[in-house]
Formats: sequence, structure tokens, C-alpha cells
Amino acid sequence: MLPGMLDGVKVLDLSEDIAGSFCTRLLADYGADVLKVEPPSGAHLRRMGPFFQDDPNPEKSLFYLPLNLNKKGITLNLETIAGQNIFKRLSMHVDIIVESYKPGYMKSLGLSHDELSKDNPSLIMTSITPFGQDGPYANYKGGEIVEYAMSMVMSISGLADREPLKHGGFQAQYQGGLFGAAATSIGLYAQSNNGIGEHIDVSIVECLASTMMATQTIYPFYGATQARRQSVGDGFSNPMPCKDGWIIVQAGGGATWEDIADFFDEPKLLEPRFAEPAQRANNGADMDEIIINSIKDRGKWELFTKAADARMLLG
Repeated sequence: MLPGMLDGVKVLDLSEDIAGSFCTRLLADYGADVLKVEPPSGAHLRRMGPFFQDDPNPEKSLFYLPLNLNKKGITLNLETIAGQNIFKRLSMHVDIIVESYKPGYMKSLGLSHDELSKDNPSLIMTSITPFGQDGPYANYKGGEIVEYAMSMVMSISGLADREPLKHGGFQAQYQGGLFGAAATSIGLYAQSNNGIGEHIDVSIVECLASTMMATQTIYPFYGATQARRQSVGDGFSNPMPCKDGWIIVQAGGGATWEDIADFFDEPKLLEPRFAEPAQRANNGADMDEIIINSIKDRGKWELFTKAADARMLLG
């Protein structure tokens, strides 16, 4: 989508987590008019650190601030009759509601999509939860590590001789928000054609599992499941020290092995024992030593800039 594509679209954002807030942030970035609806105590993200200047202030959360750019905000207590009535009136004048409460909570307040769409048939409601609105896990609590484990992404993350690993940060949440924004946009397109809104059910676990599409092809083609990689000392998977920090080099990005050897100014890398990927893996410790000796007196920004010019992946 292009900036401004959602100009004129009105959104109510009830989300309490990263996924829902990222979804509505994306909608706002594309021009939607987003109104953040928070409980009197403030959204959960306000209490989530780190905080600007290490000041644990609800106005300074470095999660809340970027995830709520381009939004307006109000406080509303949905646990009260007055708050529910106000929300119902608001819902009559918007295109989209995004929420991340546990399944059944909105219905218990009389604010389900079925109820609200009686007065606004074109209303789209997007619910983003760990396991979706129905099914055996729908009422289970989730979290980043649970979502990684249940989606099977953890099964291929880390080293074969160590425990499975969750990726850093909150990538499951951001995947859920990204998929939520895409699904909501598709629902909006359908609404523009038939005038009817939908209840869009987004499961974060399913979103993350869908990123395993390439892995899923291994079994039908090879009769095996993908395993975590072996610890082989491969310099192209481990951080390496340089003069003022650490870098990670990735083979790829269009660079040939000759380009990589030239980048490090190391003719030894052109020896036959490093000619093929399998040979480089088997001789990973020697390759590490050669590369580390090459970069130990060079700065990380010098290496980064040179790598960019050479179309190499380095960070």
C-alpha cells in the first residue's frame, strides 16, 4: 500500500498488546484516522519498559510511544454501562475496530461484532489473540515464547546440541500485527465492494507458523524434517570481534566467494578447502581464525560501509 491509501478510513483501537497496536499503527501510517481507546488505568504498553531517560513514566514507554504514533486517544471504561453506550455510539461511525482481548470478552460486554454490526453492517472487527477465537487453545493465555514454541519456529532455532531458542525481541507480536493489518485491509476491500463488514480472526501462532512455508516443503521432498543446525564454528553464523565491536557476516547478497575473499583481503580464503559451502562448514574453525585476524584492527563502520559497497550482507 502507498501512504494515504486509507485516507478517510476510521478506526477504533482497543488493543492492549504489541500486535494490535502495531496493526493499527500500520493502518494509521497509510492514512487511517485511528482513535486509541484506553481504560482509565492506561494501556498495558504504557507500563512496559524500557522508558525514555530510564524514567518509568506511563508517558515515556519506548513501546507505547512508537506503536501509537499518528493516533488520537481517549479514555473509556468499558466495564461500565455508560462506557459501553459511548463505545456503541462511536462504533456506529467507524469502519474498523481492532481488539486484542481474550475471546468472549467483547461479547460479555455486549460489544461483539454481531451486536455492533446491527447498527453498522459495514463494520469490520479484527481480533488479534495468541490462538484465535475458537479451537482447543482459544482460551489459553499466550506470550512470545509460547507463540514461538507452538508455531514450531523454535524447533529450528538454535544449535542442534543446545536447547531450542526464541528469536530476540517480540517478533511473534509484530508478525501478528502485520498479518492483522493485511487481513484488515483485505476486509476493507471486500467491504468497499459489497458494503458488508466481517469479523476477522487473527491467531498469532498461525501467523508465525505460516512463516515456516519453506520448511514445510522439506518433508514431502526429502522425507525428513528440518533440524536445528549443527555447531560447526561457521564464521558466517557467529558474531566476530573487530576493533570497536562485533560484526556478523552473511554469505549471500549477490557476492561471490571471490568477492568475499577480496573483501577480507585474505588470499587464504581462496584455498581449495574453502571452495564449496560444505567444505567451508567442515573447516569453519580455520575460516573463523582467518577472518578474525583480518578484521581485528578494523572498525565496524568501516567494515559495514565497505560491505555495502561490495553488495555483501554484514551487520
